Amino acid sequence: MKPASVVAALGALAQESRLALFRLLVKRGPEGYTPGEIIERLGIPAPTLSFHLKTMSGAGLVVVRRKGRCLYYSADFERMTDLVEFLTEHCCSMSSGCQDVACGPAKPPSARRKATA
Repeated sequence: MKPASVVAALGALAQESRLALFRLLVKRGPEGYTPGEIIERLGIPAPTLSFHLKTMSGAGLVVVRRKGRCLYYSADFERMTDLVEFLTEHCCSMSSGCQDVACGPAKPPSARRKATA
């Protein structure tokens, strides 16, 4: 991934509503949501949602597909994976010893909460 596209993707996510929208689309998976379903779940007005979807599509984070008369928006999972890989590409490469905590797979949220409680 080129640094400019990483900056565009991170910039698109650097807004609370867009971040919530992206996380919702990630949870839904490739099936995606129609704009009406997104509005119901996030309570974002239609014109605002349209603006956010355009911004995220321009950054390559969201894909849209047409099924009949409906549009379905979903996260671009390949792009998301590329972004995470770019951010972690050289994890601990300048360290004298890598800790499993730093580079290991993420723990499920419930496990993290229990560990910190």
